[in-house]
Amino acid sequence: MAVDSDGTEDAGWDVDPDDEQGIAVLAALGRQLRGWREKAGKRAADFGVEIGYGEDLVRKVEAGKRIPRPEYLDRADTALGAGGQIAAMKADMEQARYPKKIRALAGLEAKAVEISIYNNHNLHGLLQTKEYATALFGMRRPAYSPDELERILSARMARQSIFERSSAPALSFVQEEVTLRRPIGGTMVLRRQLERLLEVIQLPNIEFQVMPTNREDHAGMGGLIEVLKFGDGSAVGRSEGAFNGRPVSDPKQLRILELRYGTIRAQALTPWESRAFIEELLGET
Repeated sequence: MAVDSDGTEDAGWDVDPDDEQGIAVLAALGRQLRGWREKAGKRAADFGVEIGYGEDLVRKVEAGKRIPRPEYLDRADTALGAGGQIAAMKADMEQARYPKKIRALAGLEAKAVEISIYNNHNLHGLLQTKEYATALFGMRRPAYSPDELERILSARMARQSIFERSSAPALSFVQEEVTLRRPIGGTMVLRRQLERLLEVIQLPNIEFQVMPTNREDHAGMGGLIEVLKFGDGSAVGRSEGAFNGRPVSDPKQLRILELRYGTIRAQALTPWESRAFIEELLGET
């Protein structure tokens, strides 16, 4: 987290200079905030003092150069008597704060009616607890800055709203056994992660399977596979071991990914066996 020029904690995030959409959103919202402040007849410095932030941050936010935290907008709404109109900007601000690639992925997941995932290095992001994800991101080299870490972590957790959708997609996961045994973050983090996993896989729209390490025949040696299908019949997929890892939508290429994923599911433990495996593993942890 940065610190404002007058020593006030800078409650916000840097803007990604390559995110044209995010920059446009922030510029528009910044103009609205400035308009509210000027309409109220308040100078930036005085307004900053009133809401507990420095003048420099106020000007950066209004210029679209800094992404404010949700509490900034709440305080601004109260101070300017906006009756909830400024606080309502939080949804757009939240989207702009997430990295562009993650925002695009979340958008696809939000539209999908069916998602199939094979993961072999760690638990998939949709299944991770906050503590597990924090530990996982903390291992990255070169290390993320605190600002980057918070943005990416918030984005990952926000994606899990997919489980709360009224028209939730059909989700199929296959995880390598090692991803359930590796104590990312320590034993207690792993225990909570396994407990969370048992909660999630009880949902009626989720099929979860474990790929045992002792399988002699394994169609997933090429690495991660993801296939997302949409209501209009279109689909997109990617795999670390096919098409140079690029997303594909051509039916012939998708057929290859679906063939591999279908074989992986057949080679893995059944959903019932997988649940029993996690319960046993939890008891050992």
